[in-house]
Amino acid sequence: MDLPESFRNTRTFNVVILGVGFLFIFTAFTTCGNVEQTVVKSLGNDTFAGSGYHSLGIIYGVFSFANLLAPTVVTVLGPKMSMFLSGLLYSGYIAVFIVPSTWSFYFTSVLIGVGAAMLWTAQGHFLVENSEASTINRNTGMFWALLQCSMLFGNLYIYFDWNGRTEISGRVSFRKAFWPAATTWPPLCPPGLELSFYSGVYGTCIGATAQFGEAAKGLIGISGIVVGIGEIVGGGFFGLLCKNNRFRRTSVVFLAMVVHFVAFYLIFLNIPDDAPVVFQTNTQKTPYLTPSVSIALLCSFLLGLGDSCFNTQLYSVLGCVYAEHSTPAFAIFKFIQSVFAAVAFFYSGYVLLMWQLLLMIILGFTGTLCFFVVERMQNFSVDLQEY
Repeated sequence: MDLPESFRNTRTFNVVILGVGFLFIFTAFTTCGNVEQTVVKSLGNDTFAGSGYHSLGIIYGVFSFANLLAPTVVTVLGPKMSMFLSGLLYSGYIAVFIVPSTWSFYFTSVLIGVGAAMLWTAQGHFLVENSEASTINRNTGMFWALLQCSMLFGNLYIYFDWNGRTEISGRVSFRKAFWPAATTWPPLCPPGLELSFYSGVYGTCIGATAQFGEAAKGLIGISGIVVGIGEIVGGGFFGLLCKNNRFRRTSVVFLAMVVHFVAFYLIFLNIPDDAPVVFQTNTQKTPYLTPSVSIALLCSFLLGLGDSCFNTQLYSVLGCVYAEHSTPAFAIFKFIQSVFAAVAFFYSGYVLLMWQLLLMIILGFTGTLCFFVVERMQNFSVDLQEY
């Protein structure tokens, strides 16, 4: 059924407003998450014993299990009210950084985990509600590009604040979609590990690299900006410029895997192996190459590009396959992603860099193969319906 042009324009405007809203929220949240572990390491405060990795792990751990209840909450409150209340919880988490204490630090981490489940479930419902099969890829790319602008603005502040400094001052019907969506679980695992890596771990690794000298802390912000540029390029090009067809979707996912594998290999050569695990000192080990700022920032761009390629296609698949049950489908997606992100944040402070990279390579390859299988099954299902 053809929709009136004015109605289509209204739905497109809704998607733009959704993206702008997420831009403002995650400009603040991404900034905090990107520097959290580095800030905590630099506090030198006997009264504060928190860990940035543990805080992020709590957020994504609560996020994962709160997704089991999020569809019901979003159905009762509606997507708009759910996103509004979630935004208030995000504001509380960001405000705790003004006067940090251990208990408030972890307590607000729990609250934001609950808010994140409602926010992203409602976002998926609202995005599908304002899209058609012919526009879901475009709308996903538009939303993703606007969202990832948050990485530019927030990390630009980090760079100017830390540039040249070496220290920081201390101040519904869930069951109907559950089992069908379970067949798509394996492709959803890699984004969780990679989310934790590019949003919290990699920036910390750059800031701990002794060979970068006094500029290391400022490079955390630059890295976040470059990750954001990669996200915007990937989301804009593959979401807005590519037509919604399955051949192109699998090609984009394959490209995402290759881009990430190149990034992981360069990081392995360029960043010291003990970078994620040092706490109060800089790295002691020497990487295979002399650490290069250019290579480090190239890897940041590749991480963002690959992540946006994979995520835009996952959103497109979920929006097409589960159009009638978008709320529980996106809740399951975020549940799986956040479980792996939570686990990754908890082990990141204890596992050497090369083993973290190896794990992401194995799961990335497996997830890509499973994505191809899911696409094949979907093609077969569509062919049967047409027949």
